[in-house]
Parts: sequence; C-alpha cells; structure tokens
Amino acid sequence: MYAVIFKAKPGKQDSGYNEMVKRMRELAFDKYGCIDFIAASDDEYEVTISYWEDEEAIKRWKSDPEHALAQQRGREKWYTSYSVQILEMKRQYSFES
Repeated sequence: MYAVIFKAKPGKQDSGYNEMVKRMRELAFDKYGCIDFIAASDDEYEVTISYWEDEEAIKRWKSDPEHALAQQRGREKWYTSYSVQILEMKRQYSFES
C-alpha cells in the first residue's frame, strides 16, 4: 500500500475551491481506486493523506485532466505553497478501545 501526503499553505480559497476538493475526492475513489482520503487543517497548513493500492494508480490519478486543472488552479490562487510526498507503507497497526 502507498500513501500520498499533500501539505499546503492556503492562499485565497473561494467557493470554487470547496467544489473542486469534493470533486477530486470523488474522482480519486470512483475512477482511480483510492482506499482512504483524510484531510485536516490548522491556522497555517492543510494536510491531506490518501491511501492507494499501488504506485500506478497514483500516477494515473496525478495525470488525470480534471486533477491537472485542480493543480493549476491551486498554483494560481488556492495555495501559496505545497509539497507532495509518496510513501510505501511497510507496516500498519492500530488500537481501538
């Protein structure tokens, strides 16, 4: 399994931003087999972690035309900076009470 970590400093996020986030999430699950998609933010950063079965799915997701448009808009107005990390998960465990 792989994880993609997207960390961004928000810029001006208009109503189109929320619509695009919703569409990108739907697209990741419906077309590219995303396993899980988690987002969190604080006063300074927005972080999204998505989980994928393999690296090929991530590459297809990155090159999707709608995703490319979202990336362009992100660079033009929605973010002042961002970074992306792609990691291969070696092990996973959890606890629930």
